[in-house]
Amino acid sequence: MRTISSYGVEIRKQNIPVRQTMEVYRQAVGYLTEIYAQVWEDLRKIPETKKRFNTAEHMVHMTKKNTAQFDFDLRFPKMPSYLRRSAIQHALGSVSSYETRLGQWKEQEPGVLSGRPKLTCKNHAMPVFYRDVMYREGAEGKDEAYLKLYDGHDWKWFRVYLKRTDMEYLRRNWKGKKASAPTLEKRHRRYFLRFSYTEEVTLTKTPVKEQIICSVDLGINTDAVCIIMRSDGTVLGRKFIDFPSEKDRIYRILGRIRRSQREHGSAQACGRWAYARRLNTELARKIAGAVTAYAEENHADVIVFEYLEMKGKISGNKKQKLHLWRKRDIQKRCEHQAHRKGVHVSRTCAWNTSRLAYDGSGIVLRDGKNHSLCTFSTGKRYNCDLSASYNIGARYFIRELLKPLPATERSLLEAKVPSVKRRTLCVYADLRELHLQMEILKTA
Repeated sequence: MRTISSYGVEIRKQNIPVRQTMEVYRQAVGYLTEIYAQVWEDLRKIPETKKRFNTAEHMVHMTKKNTAQFDFDLRFPKMPSYLRRSAIQHALGSVSSYETRLGQWKEQEPGVLSGRPKLTCKNHAMPVFYRDVMYREGAEGKDEAYLKLYDGHDWKWFRVYLKRTDMEYLRRNWKGKKASAPTLEKRHRRYFLRFSYTEEVTLTKTPVKEQIICSVDLGINTDAVCIIMRSDGTVLGRKFIDFPSEKDRIYRILGRIRRSQREHGSAQACGRWAYARRLNTELARKIAGAVTAYAEENHADVIVFEYLEMKGKISGNKKQKLHLWRKRDIQKRCEHQAHRKGVHVSRTCAWNTSRLAYDGSGIVLRDGKNHSLCTFSTGKRYNCDLSASYNIGARYFIRELLKPLPATERSLLEAKVPSVKRRTLCVYADLRELHLQMEILKTA
């Protein structure tokens, strides 16, 4: 399996024409997009991508053996060849996407026509600095690089100083691995060089009965509850992952935003909202890193999440917390980090995982004052998120154990343990019973 990781290295403030280079590149992409939109009927007749690209380049670039139809070289003199080809590729992709969307729009029924697609020429394209011709690494151990930039008159080499902490991270974690050509990136009025690294990894192929899983219940009160479990239901470890200081900082900023909006209106709170979003993104990174680290520490073969899909209008006194809850972002980051370690990621149905007690006693009653606690029908007090994580891991094993069995054997086990027929009602106690019946069936 191939995984791609990227990291943005901040360019320190200095007198280099990064902004001018970005503007010239975007102007070139916009000009080429207009050209290829005019001649798209001729380009679309060429089925092969490489031939289409070569034809498009011959239309705008003058050589000894070729006369260009358009004055691109006069408008953008001395543009490096790799940067010109990158702009051509971007423009072709924009026009092709527009024509596809336009065709789909025309095929709609007359009464269902929505807004007509638009061809955007002034897009947010960012230049790619290809190695040796536009990007050169600095001396070993130094936080610098050399970029070919446009100073308003000509394309020249400039020395760029990079942020020390970012470079130390790359040396520590990606030393000896070749990065792809860096792409210029602009975030929060700062410029970055984004490096991408490609790795070939082999995911674990451990049989289901020998697997160790990390079952994860993501929550709002507690960020994550992790359970290390075997296929017979044996629990090897439990961990509550929580970052109260980070959440307290977010809630304090949200309180300031509410007060500011009451006094001055919503227009004055844009900066604080951006700060709150950055804090929330950083919290998601920490949660994902902690979950992956705990799974790797316990040699887990699979990380199991709930499939969380919230639709419709969110109401109630916790609707703001639910809106800020980055559940899918956490799972996406965990999946990427886990695949780099050779660990699988799986998801199960989220219905009734928190509502049903893990011991099979039925529906639980949530505590009104402390929503993390619940009471079983037997009177037992327990952590609701911990009970849910037991059920999540059990549902994964029930599904994977029953899936490869022949129909007759599966029907026999379902008759012995009727609750496994409906996956949305499976709990941890059902996995224990299913494992017992499978052992009895094996010895019979």
